[in-house]
Amino acid sequence: MRYPFVLFDLDGTVVDSGGIILASMRHATRTVLGRRIPDQALMAAVGGPGLEAQMREFGGDEHLEELVRVYRAHNEPLHDRLQLCLGMDEVLLQLKEEGRRLGLVSAKRRSTVELAFAATEIGHLFDAVVGGDETPRQKPFPEPLLLGLERLGARAPEAVYVGDSPYDITAAHAAGMDAIGVTWGGVHPREALVDADVIVESAAELRAAL
Repeated sequence: MRYPFVLFDLDGTVVDSGGIILASMRHATRTVLGRRIPDQALMAAVGGPGLEAQMREFGGDEHLEELVRVYRAHNEPLHDRLQLCLGMDEVLLQLKEEGRRLGLVSAKRRSTVELAFAATEIGHLFDAVVGGDETPRQKPFPEPLLLGLERLGARAPEAVYVGDSPYDITAAHAAGMDAIGVTWGGVHPREALVDADVIVESAAELRAAL
């Protein structure tokens, strides 16, 4: 097998969460700041430096705590309706059946990752999980992926990271790993993934690339 260890991003890669993220970003910024921020600006940093960093860009330190609180209060209940991205259940099951070890590295807090697992019932498929609150720096820095590799007992050359954002690709390469970009997340355009080693358009293409 090409990659004995496969690590995945969560939002927009494994779970189809772009819609609930956008809804909560809109709600928080309109409620706290009283203004409408273009959707493209709201979603630009999703999957990267974390919620606090995103909200600081919109409201500064003055409104940061309230923006984060309102976002989470709106967003966390929406996880009940989460669904997997098309075909990802089959990909994960097939990889496990082949004896691959799987990891998940997300910008979400670990507790919020668990909400996604509860809705989709896929948590048992991952041998290691890293949440966005478990390392001092988040993607695009390599620390979360390096922690994922450590927990899997893997070396970077034998692993690949699968994600839907430019932050995923930058972090993977900084950690010494290959990166596969997926286009179905609906958050970042295909051109944002140009630095990936491979770009795939479907779960079947992803399966073939692994």
